[in-house]
Amino acid sequence: MKMLENPVTWQDDAIRDGGVTARDLGKRFGDLWALRGLDLDVAPGTVLGLLGHNGAGKTTAIRILTTLSVPTTGSAFVASADVVREPAVVRRRVGVAAQQATVDGLMTAHANLVMVGRLHHLSKPHARERATELLERLDLADASTRLVKTFSGGMRRRLDLAASLVAAPKVLFLDEPTTGLDPRSRNDLWDLLRGLVRDGTTIVLTTQYLEEADRLADDIVVLDHGRSVAHGTPDQLKAQIGDDRVEIQVGSPRELDAVTAAMRPFASNAASLDRELLVATVPVIEGVRLMDVMRALDAANIDAIDLNRREATLDDVFLALTSPTRDNEEVPA
Repeated sequence: MKMLENPVTWQDDAIRDGGVTARDLGKRFGDLWALRGLDLDVAPGTVLGLLGHNGAGKTTAIRILTTLSVPTTGSAFVASADVVREPAVVRRRVGVAAQQATVDGLMTAHANLVMVGRLHHLSKPHARERATELLERLDLADASTRLVKTFSGGMRRRLDLAASLVAAPKVLFLDEPTTGLDPRSRNDLWDLLRGLVRDGTTIVLTTQYLEEADRLADDIVVLDHGRSVAHGTPDQLKAQIGDDRVEIQVGSPRELDAVTAAMRPFASNAASLDRELLVATVPVIEGVRLMDVMRALDAANIDAIDLNRREATLDDVFLALTSPTRDNEEVPA
């Protein structure tokens, strides 16, 4: 067995049945670190959201926690099993739905799930019963005898999730679960995931839909260049980056820079500029009124097309704490 750098000694009370724990988790490829120093404590029956740009380390973390990749440093337990020393036990206790659907398009939905059940060593009657149960639960019963290649994207995604649930996993890993889904299908999937959590399933999901993380996650870890740069509940992370935002839309790119200067007395942090939409988003100190902003813009001869004030969102957290440039890109294991 490959020995890890900086192995961690675990205490019994640090291992939570049905949850996920990790300490100093890292993965190095040559001189590049795809993931470094990641600590996790995911309680049973909760949702952890892993946020970050492409290449931030999200998929690498999921691969380690699902035993598809061996960490270079640190230790992790999933549903009480060590991901390095007990990979077979981990695999029996988890479900995984990757970004790409893994179901067979040339088989029916029911046959797909029966096959997955048999691979998990369920008896044939049990596998059939489980397949029928999951197809009903995911609103696919009417399509159970159809070839999967005829399914819509949303139906395929639900079937892929069903496949990950066949063995009744304690922990479910979802890598970009709603990518490519229309808003209605996305909301339906969110409702389904909430139901799983109510039933006690622990979920770890990666997503670039900030609204998804805000609605589903009990706890969020923001990754940037392989490292955790923020950790907390959605509300805690929003509070961490400051006060309300004022969004100012102008008519020309030149006016965006003028807005930045005019808003400097009111800003609690640097403004973000969208030069395509011609919108400046300015975090403002407490007590600033829109009337004050309007007077400052008027004094600077800036003719704002639109002006509104809003609370901070996870989008603001994401933009404030991460960088889209990738100095240490994720490398496939």
